[in-house]
Amino acid sequence: MSIQYEAPLADSYGVADSFPKDFGYGEEGDIEDSPTPSDSKPRILLMGLRRSGKSSIQKVVFHKMSPNETLFLESTNKIYKDDISSSSFVNFQIWDFPGQVDFFDPTFDYEMIFRGTGALIFVIDAQDDYVEALGRLHLTVSRAYRVNPEINFEVFIHKVDGLSDDHKIETQRDIHQRANDDLADASLEKLHLSFYLTSIYDHSIFEAFSKVVQKLIPQLPTLENLLNIFISNSGIEKAFLFDVVSKIYIATDSSPVDMQSYELCCDMIDVVIDVSCIYGLKEDGTGSAYDKESMAIIKLNNTTVLYLKEVTKFLALVCILREESFERKGLIDYNFHCFRKAIHEVFEVGVSTSRTSTQPAGTPLMKTVALNGTPRSTV
Repeated sequence: MSIQYEAPLADSYGVADSFPKDFGYGEEGDIEDSPTPSDSKPRILLMGLRRSGKSSIQKVVFHKMSPNETLFLESTNKIYKDDISSSSFVNFQIWDFPGQVDFFDPTFDYEMIFRGTGALIFVIDAQDDYVEALGRLHLTVSRAYRVNPEINFEVFIHKVDGLSDDHKIETQRDIHQRANDDLADASLEKLHLSFYLTSIYDHSIFEAFSKVVQKLIPQLPTLENLLNIFISNSGIEKAFLFDVVSKIYIATDSSPVDMQSYELCCDMIDVVIDVSCIYGLKEDGTGSAYDKESMAIIKLNNTTVLYLKEVTKFLALVCILREESFERKGLIDYNFHCFRKAIHEVFEVGVSTSRTSTQPAGTPLMKTVALNGTPRSTV
C-alpha cells in the first residue's frame, strides 16, 4: 500500500494544535450547571441500565478514549451533559443519564428534559439478561413519547463483540419482537424504534451514531443530493462526508453503505491525522493537523484508490474509486471545487436562517440553495 500525502501549509488557519486524545469537544458539566445559550442545541439522551456501556460509548466516539481504557470508568451517578460543537452540521449536546434514574421521583422533571430532545438512545447490554432492560426501555420511551412525539428513539444492542454472528441476529430479533409487542400492548404502535448492533471494539458504534446524528441534520437531503451529483460526474464509487474528529459520517450518497468501505475510510482519517501530527506541524509544535490544504491519496493493492480532501475545517470528503477513474484527477478536483463551494453555501444559508429567525416577517435572506445545491437568489 502506497501513501501520497501533502502536508498542511504552516500558516493556514487552525482548528486545534493537533487531534490527539486530548482534542475534545469541550468540558463536561453537571445538569445542575446554570443554563447557557448552548442549552438550546438539540439534545441526544444516553439512557439504559447501570453498566450497560453508556459512558464508554460517549468517551470512545467523542473523546478519543481507547476502548480498553473504558474498563476503568466509574459508574455514572448523576446526569452529565457534554456539548458537542464539532461543525456546523454536528452541533448538539449529549446527556449521559445514570442507570438508576427514577421517573417517579418528584424531583425529576422529565417533561423539561424530553421536550428539548432530538434523539433518545437506549443502550441494552446484549451479554446480560435484558428482561429488566426491556421493561425500563418501555417505561422510558412511553414517557418520552407522550411529552414529545417528535423524538427519534434509537436502541443500541451493545457489547455484541462477545457474541457469535448467529447469536447477534437472534438477540436482535428477540429484543425487537419483545419491545414492539410491549408498545402494541400499550397502544403505542405509532412509536418507532430503530435497532443497531454495536460495540466499542469495532466501527459499528461509529456507524450507528452516524445514522442517529443524520436524522438531526435538516440539510441532509441537500447534502445527499450534492454527493450523488458529485460521484455521478466524477466516476467515483462511494463518497462519505465525515466529521473528522469523531469519524461520524454526516452524509453519504444514495448507494448502500458497505461496512468494510466505511472502516477503510475511518482508518484513512486516522492515518492522515497521525501523519499530520508528526510532519505537518511547525518545528515548535504549533500549527494545525488539519487545514485547508489537507489532502491524501492511498492506493490499495486491488486497484482501489482512497481520496481525502478538506471540505470545511471540521469536515472531510473521503472517496472510493478505481485507479482508471482516478486518472481523470483534474476533472475530479474541479467537481470537488464545485461541491465544496456548494457545501459552504449550505452552511452560509443555515447560519443566515438562524440569525434572521428572530427578524420580522418579510425580511429577505441574501441567498438560498436549491435542492441540488445550486445557489440562487431569493425572489
